[in-house]
Amino acid sequence: MNRAFIDANVILRLITGDPADMAEQAAELFRKVDEGHLEIVVDEVVVLETVWVLSSFYGFAPAQIAPIMRTFMVSKGIICSNKAELLQALALYDDKNIDFADALLAVKMMKHGVKEIYSFDKHFERLESIQRLSP
Repeated sequence: MNRAFIDANVILRLITGDPADMAEQAAELFRKVDEGHLEIVVDEVVVLETVWVLSSFYGFAPAQIAPIMRTFMVSKGIICSNKAELLQALALYDDKNIDFADALLAVKMMKHGVKEIYSFDKHFERLESIQRLSP
């Protein structure tokens, strides 16, 4: 089976349908994945970029983005090396209303047993397992 990495712009076209011609090309690519002809590797940075663009450019709310990305990431033929961390970060992003990048950072902190972070971002205070410290 063939395996290829994917860029955020292809995922964004599939999700948003914008522009229509590129969205159809993306849909055709994912039909090949669904049929088992291709596996797609999604890097962490691609997930970060996709979430950021959906939020900042398209105006999607975390409550919209998180389920879309969860469904995408657990689909047959989608490979993510740190899928569990990304899924946990999506849950924090949605449940605690913090930036996705910071949610992913918090998940990595928890994985490594680190409880303190120096940050100006006060939303870290919404996470019970993390203590935000001022620099």
